[in-house]
Amino acid sequence: MKLLRIALPALLGAMAALSATAAAAAAADYPSRPIEMIVPSSAGGGTDVMARLFADTAKKYLPQPIVVSNKPGASGGIAMTEVQRAAPDGYKVGVLISELAIIPHLNMTKVTTADFIPLARLNGDPGLIAVRADAPWQSIDDLLARARQQPGSVTMGNAGTGTIWHLAAAAVEEKTGVKFNHVPYQGAAPSVMALVGGHVDAITVSPAEIGSFVAAGKVRVLVSMAERRLGAPYEKVPTFKEKGTDLVLGTWRGLGVPLGTPPEVVQVLREAARKTAEDPAFRDALLRANLQPAYLDGAQFQAFMNSQSDYFKTLLGSLHIQK
Repeated sequence: MKLLRIALPALLGAMAALSATAAAAAAADYPSRPIEMIVPSSAGGGTDVMARLFADTAKKYLPQPIVVSNKPGASGGIAMTEVQRAAPDGYKVGVLISELAIIPHLNMTKVTTADFIPLARLNGDPGLIAVRADAPWQSIDDLLARARQQPGSVTMGNAGTGTIWHLAAAAVEEKTGVKFNHVPYQGAAPSVMALVGGHVDAITVSPAEIGSFVAAGKVRVLVSMAERRLGAPYEKVPTFKEKGTDLVLGTWRGLGVPLGTPPEVVQVLREAARKTAEDPAFRDALLRANLQPAYLDGAQFQAFMNSQSDYFKTLLGSLHIQK
């Protein structure tokens, strides 16, 4: 028994050393098989478009392909929880979106900005309010006047309860004193189709998710939540700030992996993310899709996410959103 007590610590130490050696060897060979990228939205929306553009360009900088898997639902909570719980081996990378800084404060998920190792922020876009081209409202003033005169009569579609676009519409209510009838969908793309199909009066959305319908003359954008006016095809769209309402809100998208992912693996992914973000082909493709490049490295992205979480926690305290 005494011999066993002496030998057991040595055995456990040897096993730990072997495990560490095996992990280091696996990290050195990383990636040796395709990497799965979990996208917290349905196909066709801005998040999905950005992910697929990134995966396509990143082939230049990784020896294995990135395979995109769409996992919509719970305002991104389903997908981001899956990534947070995944094996920390670098073979499941998550697209982290602005809702990560929102939905924990709505008690919709336990996953927070502290539950990932951030790789990079890739994109950031302001919110828009859009209506069908044949809608009776020619300006945001017209739409708000209707909502003010008949509270709840204007149906406002969004990408899902607790998403940035739901929160953006709620912030408009808080800032202007109007009341919308919020209609959630499973992602931005379904909300756009609901608008085009006449199922809702208006939607809150990003430039990327509405661009093709604006170009086709099917949708009219009334206002943006940007600091300043956007470029074509939105150069004639006023900002809320121009209209006298201090409201600037938008979405952001980046990449992260589970806590515990080996540093060597994280470094490979961060370097690939940086090179892809700097690649003119990726940047040009983003801009063509009405997605704004907004790269931040891992440390900067972590600080940004933490500040966003603090911001939305404070903002939610002044909004009336059902939790």
